[in-house]
Amino acid sequence: MHTREEQLAAFDRLLTIMGELREKCPWDRKQTFESLRQNTIEETYELAAALLKDDRQEIAKELGDVLLHVVFYAQIGSETGDFDIADVCNRLCDKLIFRHPHIYGNVHADTEDAVEHTWEQVKLKEKGGNKTVLAGIPDSLPSLVKAYRIQDKARNAGFDWDVREQVWDKVKEEIAEFEAEIANMDADKQEAEFGDLMFALINAARLYKIRPDNALERTNQKFIKRFNYIEKKASEMGRSLQDMTLDEMEELWQQAKSL
Repeated sequence: MHTREEQLAAFDRLLTIMGELREKCPWDRKQTFESLRQNTIEETYELAAALLKDDRQEIAKELGDVLLHVVFYAQIGSETGDFDIADVCNRLCDKLIFRHPHIYGNVHADTEDAVEHTWEQVKLKEKGGNKTVLAGIPDSLPSLVKAYRIQDKARNAGFDWDVREQVWDKVKEEIAEFEAEIANMDADKQEAEFGDLMFALINAARLYKIRPDNALERTNQKFIKRFNYIEKKASEMGRSLQDMTLDEMEELWQQAKSL
């Protein structure tokens, strides 16, 4: 691992290169906060994918891409005179110190739950901070992630089941309500009830300390791998999937599962 001096030198090198690119590169020079926004979102998802695969080299690479965007935004901010990378770092440091009174103050919190509760209470007191428990959850978050964050914040305010097993009654209730709307053939209500069912299942995942977005992505990748196997085997037999029966594809699917 690198020394602190080497780490600081590497960061200084990055800042120098970023400044040179903004000055000399036509593409970098024309970028704005808005033009970079979608790329930043994509880079964040690529980092999330690497984290899920636990590919350490890929994680390091994708962290670099995300860091590039942080430095890029800070460079633009410095050119407009609004802020620079020092402002970004100092504001983050100030926030971390303020939100960890159990480390930098006289608050006692020796468990993960106690720390999270303290975190939410401190954020409510922050100058210009969130004024309500559910404030601060970005509207742009994917719905699956947003539901988890909503439920987690509600938990920190004491709004939760006393015993996690109680959530299954809620899940069963939502399944019954969804099935009722299926029978009623009301498309709008079906969608609403399916949303309620998903919300309840995400709540169950939270209570059992499962990240539903990670769990779903693992299933996505598993399905892709197995379906690709079916397609490959069909091609080897000189067949197309469209020509195969469901029973034939199911047989190949079972083979894929055993691999």
